[in-house]
Amino acid sequence: MVSHAHWKIARDKKVAQGISEDPDLEKRREEIRLRYDLGQAVYDRRTELGIAQTELARRARMTQPQVSKLELGGTMPTVPLLVRLARAMDSTFSMQSDGETLRVAFTAHAGAEPGPESGDAEAEAGARAVGG
Repeated sequence: MVSHAHWKIARDKKVAQGISEDPDLEKRREEIRLRYDLGQAVYDRRTELGIAQTELARRARMTQPQVSKLELGGTMPTVPLLVRLARAMDSTFSMQSDGETLRVAFTAHAGAEPGPESGDAEAEAGARAVGG
């Protein structure tokens, strides 16, 4: 996965120089960050379960290329799709905002079967923050 840190660094340099960014551009950056972080949250939970993209696609009534595109941040999922993904991954989907930062997560249901790569990975990968 490609990090979006370079966008934040470029923006921070402009702010330090007193150059303000076009509000439409900043809105677009936030959407890209959210798509990336949603995809990363799906990837993290899927790998925590130890299942392939094809298995997740089957469970969520999607195709493997759709799962791949989603995990790479190439699409913004709808709410019904997020619900299907949460069900398919035996998890709860949550999105929380504190105004500046948006956190998205797929959290395993209590008593859910852990995958072969579980353990502290859930604590590390369960939530993804999108911040300004």
